[in-house]
Amino acid sequence: MSEEHSILTELEQIQQKALRELASIVDDAGLGAWRSVNLGRSSPVMLVFSQMGKFPQEIRRLVGQRANQIKLSLEAAFNERLDQIQEAALAQRLITECLDVTLPGRAFPVGRLHPTTQTLREIYRVMGEMGFQVYRARDVETDDYNFTLLNIPPYHPARDMWDTYYTTTPGMVLRTHTSPGQIRAMREFAPEPIRVILPGMCYRYEQVSTRSEIQFNQVELLAVGRGITFGDLKGTLTDFARRMFGQNVRTRLRPSYFPFTEPSAEMDVECFVCGGKGCQVCKFAGWLEILGCGMVHPKVLENGGYDPREFTGFAAGMGPERITMLRHRIEDIRYFWQNDVRFLEQF
Repeated sequence: MSEEHSILTELEQIQQKALRELASIVDDAGLGAWRSVNLGRSSPVMLVFSQMGKFPQEIRRLVGQRANQIKLSLEAAFNERLDQIQEAALAQRLITECLDVTLPGRAFPVGRLHPTTQTLREIYRVMGEMGFQVYRARDVETDDYNFTLLNIPPYHPARDMWDTYYTTTPGMVLRTHTSPGQIRAMREFAPEPIRVILPGMCYRYEQVSTRSEIQFNQVELLAVGRGITFGDLKGTLTDFARRMFGQNVRTRLRPSYFPFTEPSAEMDVECFVCGGKGCQVCKFAGWLEILGCGMVHPKVLENGGYDPREFTGFAAGMGPERITMLRHRIEDIRYFWQNDVRFLEQF
């Protein structure tokens, strides 16, 4: 018998043996073991390829072709047997496993509004009932609108109250407060009386802590008209606090300073945690600050297009994150920006 005939006969025997073993396999584990033995790197067929250099030159081409044909046929047989076993397993599951088609489907998780957005919408609702309309202003402002027109000229010490982000464009900044919107709203509506709220994001280069962030929401209140007094300011803010925190909430106004209002004040509500007795949350003062306010400075009224001898107005600025913290007793403002689902799903 020639060497060529012997090698080809051995290859046929390898193929027939592998096919007989494949036909008797009934599960995925057996298929995996069969593939490793018959198509792996150490399988008899693959060893033929690694030993081609030992065969005489005149039979290498024929032996190589036949070995490759057998390898491809074993792969095709393996895939066919795999399909048969998987179909048989599926048919068995359909017979043995019970499927109740009347069961309700799995509900898809529904998203919800961010807690700050919920507070903002509540502020919109409350102030809308008082006759205020929403006015949107830009996030990137000029130095004039952000400072100068609000009675904070260059080199004024009040500029040190804000750590400002300056852009690469000269004279342009990320607004440090929503107060620049006061000038834009007044210049748009003057000389008509106005009542607007100006919500938006503010940016300050501050040390991040439990009570401060480099970006935060703010809502500005502005009312301008004839005969508006500090009593109107106090009444509006007191009514706002009662609608936001409950009719029994206690409030107070403390004298303060803002360059764009005169006189100026800050409004506090009684601490919800200790009931005014003093605790760590309120720094043992019994009160929690919610906003700053005051009568619009005559210079700001003039810059906005109103005659301060004829018109007066009041303004206030509040932080929705701070109000949300008070309403829900949240101790760290950074929770609002960490996107922790465990925190967000509580609201």
